[in-house]
Amino acid sequence: MYKSIIKPIFFRFDPEKVHHFTFGALKFVNSIPGVSALIRANCQVNDPRLEREVFGLKFKNPVGLAAGLDKDAKLYSELENFGFGFIEIGTLTPKGQPGNPKKRLFRLKEDNGLINRMGFNNGGIEEAIERLKKNKGTLIGGNIGKNKVTPNEQANEDYEICFEALFPYVDYFVVNVSSPNTPNLRALQDKEPLKALLHGLQVKNNQKEAPKPILLKIAPDLTDDQLLDIIEIVTETKIAGVIATNTTIDRSNLKSIHQQETGGLSGKPLTKRSTEVIRFLSEKSNKAFPIIGVGGIHSAEDAIEKLEAGASLIQLYTGFIYEGPGLIKKINKAILSKY
Repeated sequence: MYKSIIKPIFFRFDPEKVHHFTFGALKFVNSIPGVSALIRANCQVNDPRLEREVFGLKFKNPVGLAAGLDKDAKLYSELENFGFGFIEIGTLTPKGQPGNPKKRLFRLKEDNGLINRMGFNNGGIEEAIERLKKNKGTLIGGNIGKNKVTPNEQANEDYEICFEALFPYVDYFVVNVSSPNTPNLRALQDKEPLKALLHGLQVKNNQKEAPKPILLKIAPDLTDDQLLDIIEIVTETKIAGVIATNTTIDRSNLKSIHQQETGGLSGKPLTKRSTEVIRFLSEKSNKAFPIIGVGGIHSAEDAIEKLEAGASLIQLYTGFIYEGPGLIKKINKAILSKY
């Protein structure tokens, strides 16, 4: 039904407007008595064999929602109903910001992709926290970043503000230094700035009575030498793991008229490269830390490929938009039949 009726209608309209409409519609539909239970009954695959324990957390299945869709923690419970094992919110910044000027989100239909240059648009951590206080058991990851106006020299302070404020309300943290849509943000992936940032967060984390996993989200555009640096940094700072990968600035072999739009490219064009990065990190580190695989998962086969490359968990975003909620169920069933 989604691919034959809903998607063709949605894809006729501006993607950002459709996003807001869909969120409103899902919120309303789930408020109707019995609808949430009906969605869960049709979409969720509940089987103990799908459970995973990764960086000290227990996931009911390995298929999560990547950051970017539910930036402000507005719909995490409703989205979990579709069968996700965990939901990652954000990217959140200390203060709310409008992001980049519209139009800033483009569908590349011929390529099964999206280009976005949203620019960390969000309402800020305090708004999200008010919603997270109502969480009734959804496993939540908190993806954190810096405000656009914050210079890189002071970026660590923004990440630490987010970390301290969100600590009671999320299950794990993701340090996002790999979005191409905030000026100079990717410079924080350089070895020394990144090491200092992660070390500072770990110091604060280790002061807590029960520290929480901190993960690093990296770009797919890093060279092999840079990926080796990432392995060294993860080992040295003792963070919990890596999310591979964020969106790409590469535009190779695209067909869409939107291919030259600036921003981060996600979806099918990213499938191969993100899997290569997962495999490289897994093999070169001798599986020293968990990896969450994300990028171009549009089928159960894509998901299995990421897991076999070395991912412990996977996340969907663009594939969820193109393929619909049924993709989650297909992946979980494929995992059960495969393993």
